[in-house]
Amino acid sequence: MATILIEIIKYLMIIVMALYCYRSISVLRRGKTEEDRSFSYFMQRADIFAIELLGFLALYLYNFEVKYIIMFGCTLALYIFVCLSYGVMYKTAPKLVINHMCMLLSIGLIILSRLNYEAAFKQLIMAAIGCFAFLLVPIIIKKLRFLDKLTWVYALVGIGFLAAVAVIGSVSYGAKLSVTIAGISLQPSEFIKIVFVFFTASILAKSVEFENVVKATVVAAIHVLILVASKDLGAGLIFFMVYLIMLYAATHKVFYLASGLLAGSVAAVGAYFLFDHVKTRVIAWQDPFSVIDGAGYQVTQALFAIGSGGWFGSGLFGGSPTSIPVVEQDFIFAAISEEMGGIFAICLLLVCISCFVMFLNIAMRIKLRFYKYIALGLGCTYIFQVFLNVGGVTKFIPSTGVTLPLISYGGSSLLSTLIIFNIILGLYIYKEDEDEYIEKRKQKTKKRISRKEETVFTDLG
Repeated sequence: MATILIEIIKYLMIIVMALYCYRSISVLRRGKTEEDRSFSYFMQRADIFAIELLGFLALYLYNFEVKYIIMFGCTLALYIFVCLSYGVMYKTAPKLVINHMCMLLSIGLIILSRLNYEAAFKQLIMAAIGCFAFLLVPIIIKKLRFLDKLTWVYALVGIGFLAAVAVIGSVSYGAKLSVTIAGISLQPSEFIKIVFVFFTASILAKSVEFENVVKATVVAAIHVLILVASKDLGAGLIFFMVYLIMLYAATHKVFYLASGLLAGSVAAVGAYFLFDHVKTRVIAWQDPFSVIDGAGYQVTQALFAIGSGGWFGSGLFGGSPTSIPVVEQDFIFAAISEEMGGIFAICLLLVCISCFVMFLNIAMRIKLRFYKYIALGLGCTYIFQVFLNVGGVTKFIPSTGVTLPLISYGGSSLLSTLIIFNIILGLYIYKEDEDEYIEKRKQKTKKRISRKEETVFTDLG
């Protein structure tokens, strides 16, 4: 009986996820009234609750362990807290972004509970800490008007922390990724990528003259080179691509984009010959079945999992995703594809793409370049990380060892992504008052100019 119920739940979860994606698209249609949008957002939240209920019910029915009921209660409490707190504090914030954040968190906690309950509980604690601690980030973004003036502070903080990791960091899978403080392991590059976006936005917003571009490029190159020295090539690739996109968006010069892509291609070839683990991953990408007993084992197991899952999946606990090494982190998308199905996995990617579209939406709406570039940079950071993770799992590109934001296990990745989402929410709220703020800045500038003119005339008199 339990097996039949789990099978039914599998199809119900796919239907609910498909409905959620449909509502994400339909809510953006022109002609939609505010009342229609509010109803769609409400139904999306009902979908999230349904996904949580069905997912944890399936886990409980498999072996009737109370721990899954406890996890469901805690996850639901976190979900309610996020909806209520953001709804009360940020009434003008985009509900679609908040809903997407909650949906991705819920899916991550469900699949992690299936793979590794202890890891899932740790992830839940970190999510609760992050949602509570970063609740004021949107207010900070809206209120602090001097963030664009901290250009070189961002640069020093970024380079300093990355250099510290390169010197004293712990080695994980051949790369220096993390530092341990008071027993807690942190991956600074996950947070520095946000600081890096702020630096790039700040310096490009001031000027896109050649001299300024050179300064920005030198600092960006130092960030990337430190990451390469630490053998954290996945993070280095994210930094490089985000900078290149932001530079092109600011200057509109194809020469910079082409030069950057050429330099990146040369660097990639150099990395292949310099680093053994890069060569190993490329070989595993080219023909994983020829090295299935070694370097290609992880990729082949992921491909087997995706293939065996088909369109509708095998159901939670119906597959064997734990046979994939490091499945909770780098290859969690394969686990989702196997047990929740290809349709569910595609819907998940559509939610991620919808997040990116919302990020670009605010980037296009904001007038001040600094905030515009921040929205663009954070959006590119998010979607490029999704691309690297899913591309590596599906053998579209070589594996880079980056996580799937809000879903993979990893406290640093989770917290940094929560910060990104909260910054975006802050930018949406800031947009509401932007015209008034710009007018005030113009008035201050006019007063400053008039005072200077009065001083000049007084001196001449």
